[in-house]
Amino acid sequence: MKAIMVMFDSLNRLFLPNYGCDWTKAPNFERLAARTVTFDTAYVGSMACMPARRELHTGRHNFLHRSWSPIEPFDDSMPELLKENGVYSHLVTDHQHYWEDGGGTYHTRYSSHELIRGQEGDPWKGEVQDPEVPEHLGQSKRQDLINRKYIRRQEDMPQARTFELGLEFIEKNKDEDNWFLQIETFDPHEPFFTLEEYQSLYPRKTSGPAFDWPTYQSVDERERPYVEHVRSLYAALLTMCDHYLGQVLDTMDKHDLWKDTMLIVNTDHGFLLGEHDWWAKCIMPFYEEVAHIPLFVWDPRLGVRGERRDALVSTVDLAPTLLEFFQVEIPKDMQGSSLKPVIENDRATREGLLFGIHGGHVNCTDGRYVYMRAPQAPDNSPLYEYTLMPTHMRSRFAPEELRTLALAEPFSFTKGCSVMKIKARPDMSHGAHRFGTLLFDVVNDPGQIAPLADKELESRFERLLIRLMKENDAPPEQYARLGLLP
Repeated sequence: MKAIMVMFDSLNRLFLPNYGCDWTKAPNFERLAARTVTFDTAYVGSMACMPARRELHTGRHNFLHRSWSPIEPFDDSMPELLKENGVYSHLVTDHQHYWEDGGGTYHTRYSSHELIRGQEGDPWKGEVQDPEVPEHLGQSKRQDLINRKYIRRQEDMPQARTFELGLEFIEKNKDEDNWFLQIETFDPHEPFFTLEEYQSLYPRKTSGPAFDWPTYQSVDERERPYVEHVRSLYAALLTMCDHYLGQVLDTMDKHDLWKDTMLIVNTDHGFLLGEHDWWAKCIMPFYEEVAHIPLFVWDPRLGVRGERRDALVSTVDLAPTLLEFFQVEIPKDMQGSSLKPVIENDRATREGLLFGIHGGHVNCTDGRYVYMRAPQAPDNSPLYEYTLMPTHMRSRFAPEELRTLALAEPFSFTKGCSVMKIKARPDMSHGAHRFGTLLFDVVNDPGQIAPLADKELESRFERLLIRLMKENDAPPEQYARLGLLP
């Protein structure tokens, strides 16, 4: 048996024809739906990029204990468990966070890996002289401007090179057994940089400065006329993603890999493109455009294709799904469940699930309602990081952060290890307090326009949230921060 995961970053399901979009050009996503099961109620767990990948490895939420972080010494890593049990695991990615301080222990869990340079602000090409900065809205970063100078043809694009090497692995190993391939591209993550071939499919509706990299903030008055333009650039990048997805489908057709190869097409989270008057994904509450994600799975054992599933599923389910497929024992610390029973007959595996970001709202959903519990104090206190790997996204913890650390008793999932308890930085608040606690009926109000004021319903979801936090062995201060009585 074999398995292929095609993972995109920041893929908003509402821009896919599979979920009702009628203006983007994504024929291969439509083709994908005919060959797989489409999940209609899939949600993120831990936000954003590397926290989501830690969930992909460990099958459990990590955002209540830790912000952006490496894989910890006590973590169960799905690709490493496959490797240790005779299943070759290979990663091909242009996701530049894998070689930063806060992501450097992920790719080394695979049997082998290939990293493609040049995305976003990846410190790739070195130029001492500052580049010319064009007139622009949003962000424009020095290193990104340098990198783009070396990406002139479609085959130079990091995404193109990622899929080229992923397809090379398939061609070389198609007749072998027991392997897992993860083809992971940073696209359609911002900046929404593509070549004219794709941009011309979505003509610009406004004239003015360049704007392909929104800042993580609310939409300001200067940017408001450009929302549709930014959406068209996102759509152009999405169409490029669709093109390369099609190459994977073509290869599976060519070699009849459908008979023995699982295919998972997924993302880490969505992205706000002006909806709710916000850009991006990390400051505002996690509205449906961010938290409710696309997911497609083909399981050759079951042969179910062209069908949809309503059962509530999460990113934490992907690790146990792959382990179960390869008949590798699922560790007891994994909280997710194999998607096999959902694919087979849409059998629910959970009543509700958690999602959130360290220091932000703590959210839960049952698939119909979404409850977003806000911090009660403006300073978001108390809040701590629990780790044996004290690094942030692009830096080590500073000495002043570590001077007051204490050792915390082991959590249920730390394999008997005590961990460092470090006071969280003030910027971990994400300003969540200002938004307040929110409750939405996302079936009848999918745009989350009208928050509910229903004390009885909120009380029910408060109880569900507390139960899910206890199952996650949440630290005591998380309840205090949210004003909850466990």
